[in-house]
Parts: sequence; structure tokens; C-alpha cells
Amino acid sequence: MNQPMTLLEQLVSLLDREIDDATLERAQLHLLDWLGCSVYGARSELAGKLQGYLAEWGASGKNWNLNGSDSCWQDAVQFHGALGSVSEMDDLHRTSTLHPGPVIIPAALAVAEMVEASPRALLSSIVVGYEVMIRIGRALGRDHYALYHSTSTCGSFGAAAAAAHLLELNHEQTVWALANAGSRTGGFWQMRHEAVETKHLHNAGAAHAGVQAALLASSELRGPASLLEGTQGFFAATSSQAMPLAVIDQASEAWLLFQCSFKPWPACRHTHPTIDAVRALGEVSAEDVRELHISTFGDALMFCDRKHPESSAQARFSLQHCAAVTILFGAPAIEHFGEETLARPDVAELRDKVTLHVTETHQRAYPAHFGATVRVVLQDGSEWEMASPDAWGDPEWPLTSEDIIDKARTLFAAAGVGTETTEDVLEVALNLSGQDDLNSLFTALRGLGESQ
Repeated sequence: MNQPMTLLEQLVSLLDREIDDATLERAQLHLLDWLGCSVYGARSELAGKLQGYLAEWGASGKNWNLNGSDSCWQDAVQFHGALGSVSEMDDLHRTSTLHPGPVIIPAALAVAEMVEASPRALLSSIVVGYEVMIRIGRALGRDHYALYHSTSTCGSFGAAAAAAHLLELNHEQTVWALANAGSRTGGFWQMRHEAVETKHLHNAGAAHAGVQAALLASSELRGPASLLEGTQGFFAATSSQAMPLAVIDQASEAWLLFQCSFKPWPACRHTHPTIDAVRALGEVSAEDVRELHISTFGDALMFCDRKHPESSAQARFSLQHCAAVTILFGAPAIEHFGEETLARPDVAELRDKVTLHVTETHQRAYPAHFGATVRVVLQDGSEWEMASPDAWGDPEWPLTSEDIIDKARTLFAAAGVGTETTEDVLEVALNLSGQDDLNSLFTALRGLGESQ
């Protein structure tokens, strides 16, 4: 008697469907978006620490590495995996509350180079990796996100799927890869409460675990097919509110890559609807502000209630700081999260005028919609109010392709990359699906490493 298929077995089966040209073009934009975020991340203090580690303990190899020297795949995956979230501008999926790009794309690039994959295979692997990561993420209850960094916990599954696609693993091997990657998953939010870089190591570890699991599956190393729904499996261990059927629901719809959002502002996504609502107020003089009330959803306060940020990283997770710099400068830019802006008296004064609230309207809509309402009380007693039910960059209010390209240019420029190198990368990345091989891509990427 045949046993019913497990969730992982059904998930792998539904990946076997057409990936059309429009979907590959969408994957190109996610690749470019990740490149911009990672190149900027490569100039960070975190990157310097990782480069010191690689210099002493890393291994040489043939894989492109943004630190400027080719390395083994393990070092490339982990270095790149740690960089994509540094700017807090990485892409995201709302209902699963995770960021696919920083985990999936480093894994896909490393394996694609190792197996000399075609450009279409690379892009397809990104699509497949996003699909798996999002499907598992959306099946988890909100209790999971309360304690676990879901980009990490679900990312290893997606990285394994992307790698398995490039390695051309069969159905059973792919199930093993996802199962073994998920068996090693983790990532606790406790790191939010201290000035540490652990969040980025979560992403690096997830990307590495996924690739390693796929490579081992190609050598017939087996994994538990019932990992998701088993009595001692992923859902049982990490979410009492899990919705297992969400892993396989709506299998005939468009690839979930299209549900992802691109981030225009260099701060936690939970702050973006507030930024958009403040911008919608129009010109408001900082001196005229008596009170600024922000009403939004609960997770925004849990992660971003920080009236007195002490670092760039903390400022990116501060609703008060994001609102203040938006009033003062019209839109938050990368430089507005640096030490100089943090220390400005006018910024600190505005932060102190902010009061945060959770409102039923936005809480009920979340996480399908990230919304906020801003009410400003002026010194003369008059009040203005604006609401943003979705954030700019969400599918309901998308960034255009040109917006995404401009964002990449801005991040490259902030990282000190020259115009010629930038345009070389843009030209290759935006036309990747029509190329015969990946030689032009990795030549352009090595140029980025040399410019760092």
C-alpha cells in the first residue's frame, strides 16, 4: 500500500512547472536588487570583520567573492549571505514575513558558478528558491515570528531548493536536500536586544546549510521527508499555530516571486508605511511640530520602538528616527542613519515628540498589508493626518523597474563603485536571460569586487 505524500514531497512536485520569460525577467530585478544591497554591505564594519576572518581562516578556490579574491564556495556563500541585509533594503514577502534575496541569491550564484549553469538555469533557481522559502514561511503561525528570525529558519529550505535545481537533483534527492537543510535551521530574535551582528550570520548560515544539504543529497545522503509535519518536526518545534496546508495551497497560481516587495528606504520594512505617511503630509516645518502620533501594527512597535537609537543599525529600527528624518529631509537617505545625523539636536528633538500607538485597523490588516497613520499636531493647535494602508514597493504600490535600477545605482555609488563598473553590471544583469553563459556576469561581478 502506497503511503500518502508528505508535505515536502508535494512541495517538490509543484515546483515542476513552467517558468516563463516574464518570471525570469522578474528574477533579474531581484538579482540586481540584491547586488546593490550587498555591494553597499561590503563597505560595512561587519564586512571588515568578515574579511579579517577570511584572510586568516578562509580557503582559496574558484568562486567569485565580493571581497576581491576568489574563494571556496563555502566562504563565498557565507560572506555574500551576510551582506544583503546590512542596509535593511533587502526584498521581502509580507505574509511570510521574511527576506528571500539575502539567502537565496548567494546560494544560487555560488552553485551556478560551480556547475557552469546557463543564465536561465540561474534565474530559474532563484524563482524556485523564493517559492520554497515563501511557501514554508507563510505556513508558520505568528508565534514563530515572535521568537524566530524567519528569514533564517525558512531560508535554508529555499537555498537548498535553489541549489538542488542547479544540480539537477531528482525528486527524491531534492526532498532530502530540503529536509536536511531544514533539520539544521535556527535563528532566535534575542540578538535584537544587544548591539551585535548575529542577524546577518543567520542569513549566511542558512545559505550555507542549504547548499551543503543539496550537495550531500547529490551523493545520496538522505533526509526525513516528513520533516515539516512530523511529530518532532519543524512545525511541531517552532509554531503551534502553523497552517501546514499553506505549503501546498494555490499551486497553479503565478510564482510567489511576484508577491515580493522591493524596499525604497534604508530601514526596517516595519517603518516604511510610517515614512510614506509622513511624506504624504507634504512640507511640515520641524519647528512647527508639537506632537507626532504614529498608529500602526503591533510588530512595528515590537521591533522599531526606539526613541534614542545609539547606532546606525538601531536607527534603521527606529520609527521615531525614521519619522524625524523624513520631516527634516523629505525622504530618508542612507546618510541619515549615520552618526552625524543621529547626534543632531533637531533630529533628537523631533524623535522625542513622537508617540506610538497600535491601531486595530492596521493590526487587523497585517501582515497582508503593512500600514500606518500619522497625525501631526502643530504649535498653533491645528492637526494634519495621513494614512498609508500599504508601503511603497508592495505589489499594491510597486516600484517600477526604473525605480529598482535607480536604487541599485544609488547603492553602488554609496559603496564607491565607479559609474563605468556600475553600468557594466546593470547591462549584464538586466539582460541575463538572453545570454548564452554566465561568463559576462561573473566578469562584471569580479569588477565589483576589485572596486571595493
